[in-house]
Amino acid sequence: MLDANIQAQLAAYLGRITQPVELIASLDESRDAETSAQMRELLAQIAALSDKVSARFDGAAARRPSFQITRAGADMGVEFAAIPMGHEFTSLVLALLQAGGHPPKVEADVVEQIRSLQADGSGDLVFETWMSLSCHNCPDVVQALNLMAVLNPRIRHVAIDGGLFQAEVEQRGIMAVPAVFLNGQPFGSGRMELAEILAKVDTGAAARDAARLATKQRFDVLVVGGGPAGAAAAVYAARKGIRTGVVAERFGGQTLDTLGIENYISVLHTEGPKFAAALEAQVRANEVDIMNGQRVAAIEPAATPGAPITVRLENGAELSARSVVLATGARWRKVGVPGEAEYANKGVAYCPHCDGPLFKGKKVAVIGGGNSGVEAAIDLAGVVQHVTLVEFADQLKADAVLVKKLQSLPNVTIHVNAQTTEIRGDGSKVTGLTYKDRASGTEHQVELAGVFVQIGLVPNTDFLKGTLELSRYGEVIVDERCATSVPGIFAAGDATTVPYKQIVIAAGEGAKAALSAFDYLIRHAEG
Repeated sequence: MLDANIQAQLAAYLGRITQPVELIASLDESRDAETSAQMRELLAQIAALSDKVSARFDGAAARRPSFQITRAGADMGVEFAAIPMGHEFTSLVLALLQAGGHPPKVEADVVEQIRSLQADGSGDLVFETWMSLSCHNCPDVVQALNLMAVLNPRIRHVAIDGGLFQAEVEQRGIMAVPAVFLNGQPFGSGRMELAEILAKVDTGAAARDAARLATKQRFDVLVVGGGPAGAAAAVYAARKGIRTGVVAERFGGQTLDTLGIENYISVLHTEGPKFAAALEAQVRANEVDIMNGQRVAAIEPAATPGAPITVRLENGAELSARSVVLATGARWRKVGVPGEAEYANKGVAYCPHCDGPLFKGKKVAVIGGGNSGVEAAIDLAGVVQHVTLVEFADQLKADAVLVKKLQSLPNVTIHVNAQTTEIRGDGSKVTGLTYKDRASGTEHQVELAGVFVQIGLVPNTDFLKGTLELSRYGEVIVDERCATSVPGIFAAGDATTVPYKQIVIAAGEGAKAALSAFDYLIRHAEG
């Protein structure tokens, strides 16, 4: 199961364990002999790597095959109904370390917040996360909930590979991962970080956050957004020796939803979540005050140049800054046709890497003929029965090498000059797609189980309407120095009018915005 190199690396990690860990497997050789055998082999290999790890195979869990990770003599609810390899191998390693007493890399106040949950005896929190091993968004959710289950005996968590439990997937109507259930009821879907999960289960968290943030001193530069543009702006500002803060809904931005990055200069290849973690590490190394998990509601410009700018958060807190850099990025653009909203996460999906395995052997469609759409169709063609690609323009807009690859695949049908008019369903899931031939006006119906939308991005600037000048596409209008129409407010990245939405361009613009903000501060005395 584990090759010699991985075993050597894992043994080194397990050396950090200080308390005995027990792996308890519940197998089912009659229903799924192959997976049970793989699980037995994996756990036996892990146990052989450390004298502080043991494995037994007499578990009594209802969902089989599965295994629990627990500390000897403790009540700990961390469970995998999966063979956690691929993207989830890191989740397995972290769970082993944390169960074994290795301290997690989270702030002390977060640890205390987790431990205090349900301390009033209001009942256990039992989480189930449905995931796929190819999903790069799932590990954040799995790792966050595993940590909560390690730290608090009133919290249980099981990570379930949807590919192994197809009957349950169908029963619960799960058509997108990660999908999280709490005490049997839908809790959330898509990437969620620890702060987001805690905010949903801890009803007093928002008020405490607001009170804590209200005590912050005025920033010289406050960056709104934690993607490549925001991270670069924060680093460049902090290196000038001025008080710098970052307020972000989720640090890393859209790179968290990117599988492979191969065009960032000097980096041959990396994955989006790893890239985002590196961004955050560099920002923290420059002693920037990061306020993660916060959404900005409004910005009040300075009364006069040099006077403070007020940034209002949705939790009611207000932050003050002498200058602001907007780096709010963009989100997936939606088609805007009947059925899209109704069947979101019920067959309508936006991440082929995450959700593709759930459609194994089924028919799907991809809307969009740019690089993202064609790449999605190519990836899906290796998993699903058939892919129908629908493109509005009269030709595919993707790079020629991608188009050539797509056209060579036998289970792909391409429709150009085609306008999607409806995503159809039976009330619970997607059953088909309707498109119109723009040349003839004829409507066609395609029977399928899933629709993957890949038609570009829309800027996250809704909260800025009426505050500063936006383009007709909602982008922040900036000049060559990243200045907006409001003095003291600068902007960078995918939320702006700068052409070509690329990571490397966003980072460069973020650096430019920070330098422009610093120049502004020099020229305008504090009001």
